[in-house]
Amino acid sequence: MLFNSLEFLVFFLVVTTLYYLTPSRLRWLLLLIASCVFYMALMPVYILILFGIIGIDYTTALFIDSAEGQRRKLYLAISITLNLGVLFFFKYYNFFAANVDRFCVVHHIATYTLPYLNIILPLGLSFHTFQAMSYTIEVYRGNQKAERHMGIYALYVMFYPQLVAGPIERPQNLLPQFHSYIPFSYQNLLTGLRLMMWGLFKKVVVADRLSGYANPIFDHPSSYHNLQVLMGVIAFSIQIYCDFSGYTDMALGAARCMGFTLMTNFKRPYFSTNIQEFWTRWHISLSTWFRDYVYVSLGGNRVGPLRRYINVFTVFVLSGFWHGANWTFLIWGFIHAFYFFIYLSVAGILKRYNGWMINLASGLLTFLAVTVAWIFFRAESLDKAWLMLSEVFAPDRAYYVFADLEFFKFFSILLSVLVCIYVVLIESITDPALLWFNDRVRADIAFCSFTMFLILSFGVFQQQTFIYFQF
Repeated sequence: MLFNSLEFLVFFLVVTTLYYLTPSRLRWLLLLIASCVFYMALMPVYILILFGIIGIDYTTALFIDSAEGQRRKLYLAISITLNLGVLFFFKYYNFFAANVDRFCVVHHIATYTLPYLNIILPLGLSFHTFQAMSYTIEVYRGNQKAERHMGIYALYVMFYPQLVAGPIERPQNLLPQFHSYIPFSYQNLLTGLRLMMWGLFKKVVVADRLSGYANPIFDHPSSYHNLQVLMGVIAFSIQIYCDFSGYTDMALGAARCMGFTLMTNFKRPYFSTNIQEFWTRWHISLSTWFRDYVYVSLGGNRVGPLRRYINVFTVFVLSGFWHGANWTFLIWGFIHAFYFFIYLSVAGILKRYNGWMINLASGLLTFLAVTVAWIFFRAESLDKAWLMLSEVFAPDRAYYVFADLEFFKFFSILLSVLVCIYVVLIESITDPALLWFNDRVRADIAFCSFTMFLILSFGVFQQQTFIYFQF
């Protein structure tokens, strides 16, 4: 059930209405049932995997909470091993098997090949696996008491707005909200609906329309001239932001309509002036997850410079691998680690100089660097990624970008530029949750009316899936 579908609209209206009509003590049950229906509409059988993860972590957390000494660490290790084991089997096994077989063939080690498993990756497995692990880790660290109510814990893992693509919540934020009585509030409803509309706009008007430019170029880069390929790469850079942040806005908005507050996942990342700032603004729930549970555990900034570089490299490579079982994602993580190394080397120098020209140049350079890295994220293989790079920077392929009028229609280009400017304008004057409009009624009416007009006039209503659903 996609957020940009009519089925979800009906589902959302029914669930939200029933939520406020249901007695407080039974609301968790309604939301849990609704979350099961939501997930099963996408992939029914794989809900058993979710139930398995829930049972594992609910039980081990209780053991951790009551154990002492090394036994706490043992139960945590069991929980993490089982969670990662499920993730490895469904997401990484075939990648591992293929590379082991290739290694053996090249080195003439053995003729036996590992079997290929014809399995489908459960939607959102990486997201709800990491959310479940954050719970047991926080219980182990003493920051969260083990949840005794299994139904509420199941809802923590399965809460439908953020089940498939996050944000990856922490138990300290979400579990207390499920235990609290939340009365109906027109302010929450209006704020949530506004945010859902904004997310839908970014998805169907910006992301899905730009995919019509980016997809053909990434599929057949050699068929286009270098400036066209460059525009396709920039189009994907904007597309992936509007696609993912659009989903997040709709998730936060759906939760806010029922009074729940989910963590902010994006803070205008393309306004960043360096790569470190970018990762404090992009996919915040994942970057802070790796920071708190991997980087800090490895020593963080408390170690020497060399060890710190190794920690940074480890985090970015793992982050790349989290996104998918493909060498392209590993290279994408490696590239961002390289960017981070460069920034750490010159950060002291940059701090001595400040001014709008320096910030503007740094911002443009950061956007360019991130955009180049997106090539490896989007490309189907390393060969395609290198081909894309060669097409972009080929000096003998210069061509006027508007020459091929059959591909780049002037009106479509103008529309895309204008809606991107609109996104930049709105996200520059307000906050990520659009709360700025709460105290400005006229501005709110104008914003909602104009945004809805753009959705109805220029939206792509083909129910294109969200990019991050594949993770």
